[in-house]
Amino acid sequence: MEPRHRLRIYLLTALVLFGFGALLSRLYEFQITDEEYYKSLEPGDSEVTVREPGIRGAILDRNGVELARNRRNYEVYFDLEEIHKSYRSRHELDAKRDYVASEKGMPRLAKETDIVKIVNTWIIPKLAAHGVAKGYNASALRTHFVTHRGLVPFSYNIELDYDQFARLAEHNLEVPGVYLDVRPQREYPYKALCAHQLGYTQQWEKGDIPDDAKRRFNHYIGEEKGKLGIEATFDDLLRGPEGSKTYIKNEKGKITGLSDYREPEVGADVTLTIDARAQFLVSNVLRRAGRAAGVVMDVRTGEILAMASVPDYDPNDFIPSIKGDVYKAYLDNPSSPFTDRCISGFTPGSTFKLGTALAGALNGLATRGFSCEGYVSYGNYKPACWLWNMRKGSHGSLSLSEALQKSCNPYFFKLANTMGADRLVAGLGMLGFGAPTGIPLPNESGGRIPGSKKWKQHNRGRSLTSGDVAQLSIGQGDSLSTPLQLCAMVACVANGGRYYRPRLVKHAQLPNGTFLVEDKPKLRVDLIKEGMKPSDLELIRKGMWMAVNEPGGTAGRARIPDVEVAAKTGTAQTADDGKPSHNSWTVAFAPFDEPRYAVAVLVQNGKSGGAVCGPLVHLILRGLLARDEGMRLPLAPLETAYGNKEPILEIELPEDVLAAIDATEIGETGNETSDTIEVRPAVTMTDQPTITPEPTITPEVDEEGDVIPRALPVEEPE
Repeated sequence: MEPRHRLRIYLLTALVLFGFGALLSRLYEFQITDEEYYKSLEPGDSEVTVREPGIRGAILDRNGVELARNRRNYEVYFDLEEIHKSYRSRHELDAKRDYVASEKGMPRLAKETDIVKIVNTWIIPKLAAHGVAKGYNASALRTHFVTHRGLVPFSYNIELDYDQFARLAEHNLEVPGVYLDVRPQREYPYKALCAHQLGYTQQWEKGDIPDDAKRRFNHYIGEEKGKLGIEATFDDLLRGPEGSKTYIKNEKGKITGLSDYREPEVGADVTLTIDARAQFLVSNVLRRAGRAAGVVMDVRTGEILAMASVPDYDPNDFIPSIKGDVYKAYLDNPSSPFTDRCISGFTPGSTFKLGTALAGALNGLATRGFSCEGYVSYGNYKPACWLWNMRKGSHGSLSLSEALQKSCNPYFFKLANTMGADRLVAGLGMLGFGAPTGIPLPNESGGRIPGSKKWKQHNRGRSLTSGDVAQLSIGQGDSLSTPLQLCAMVACVANGGRYYRPRLVKHAQLPNGTFLVEDKPKLRVDLIKEGMKPSDLELIRKGMWMAVNEPGGTAGRARIPDVEVAAKTGTAQTADDGKPSHNSWTVAFAPFDEPRYAVAVLVQNGKSGGAVCGPLVHLILRGLLARDEGMRLPLAPLETAYGNKEPILEIELPEDVLAAIDATEIGETGNETSDTIEVRPAVTMTDQPTITPEPTITPEVDEEGDVIPRALPVEEPE
């Protein structure tokens, strides 16, 4: 065969192979790569699968009162990809807009689909005809379209009432890409009540979408997530298993039926140890102070019956997102409403003398007497007694019970240094100080104990001096503890030496009855089994009783007629925004012979533990004990408390109450320090971070999205 004929055959073969290759490539593109697109152009029915999030379990109080629940929420959402396709099917030209793009760091003019114009002219007028159109954030819609197309629905109107929803459902909008749905939305029926313990939920984020979502679903709707509080720590248990719906749509985009439905399931209900009515009582009592915390525990089980912090916030403000001005108001509040003071560290002052007394009893020193000469010298450092600072007085020789009654500083200086720093620190550690209690709340502080292992890690090469030990013994210097830690210690004193780990969650249960968290008290340590004599513990209990019920005691204002209360006050010198201030405290238990309740109350910038916190403890215990006698405590939605930073000199009690408790001399009112006492400077150590939520901010209506109530005609096809 001649060469020129051979060349022609080769060229013909190459052309045939190229043609077949091009044909096969296009066939692959039509039948594999773009199969779904071309199917969507075919007349006939199609299916749309929507993922539905699981239903969140409720959070209940110990008596079944719903503190966090779900309500039915009616909403309209858009499939922007479907809206775009429906617009293109009726218009020869797409709606385009110019925008400035960046290419290799250089700006250039480009065009993109103007989805906002399409929605405003093609969809909004149809919704306006049924009275459900509203302004929206056009910038957010445009970003959503570019980023997620049709996989993630755009939430348009979540504020429909039932009549609007029913009217829309009745007319069955023949607008492709517009959907109606009924979804559960979180609700906190008692508003600010238990806000710090409950936390709140946040809308799911687009980054939560798994990689296989596009394969499994046409639309993906995710679960809300717990933020702060029990909502966060029990998020995995509260979330229910997902469900899905598969709709049948005709060639015009109208939904004609449901081909498959897998119902979303409900997550576990979490029951707290909190008593909602006791919580309401404590929360209202604390509103008499500017910044305060109060904890009530059942001394027999370690269960937390109430746990309130002032100021507070309303979790409903965050559902499903929070308005920018509302969030700014929270952030601008100088009293820090997001801080849960119940689990934050504060200088404990003389309430810490109980811990020193218990550590002394563990080391066989409970029956040892010490004298008070007004002050004790440690070199050039001379810490004093409050009585010395007031009138150069002294208490003389004291027993442990008398030292607790009169809150004598030198007694505890000497007791602590007699047992030594190591044994004091070990005893305080046994009582739960210096480490978080393990309560299931985020950001719990462990407090701070100078001389502990953790403290030494932050202060390498430094050891405690005798003066440091003296300051630690009375809860001054570098020591920090939380109201919850102090309440747990008092419960231990009240019940005979059994330290129960504080419990906030009673149990968690699935709808089928399976318990994921069981209701069991958790005994952490028994002081009697650790070597403490019951008679020595009784000396400490007696000292707390004397502080309330005998002349010269510091806690007289916690007294309740016909009920024996035991208490200890504290007034710790500290700083507030760099200015000298006080933390005032009273811790107590009652009734004395058969204790049921332990209480710890803190007031920031309260000038006297006895005069400020004593009356608050009185009101709390009086309400709880009256409830035990048959009185029904009130319960209602609680408005937020803004708080303030003003100094508080005294909390007044009703005159009839004062007359009853003032029948005998009540001694000094608990101001156990004065402006003249020398306080050693604190040693720096990292504390818990400031709690600042990162919620979803509600997008504001912008200029392009401000389409209501303007009348917009439906744009006719070109």
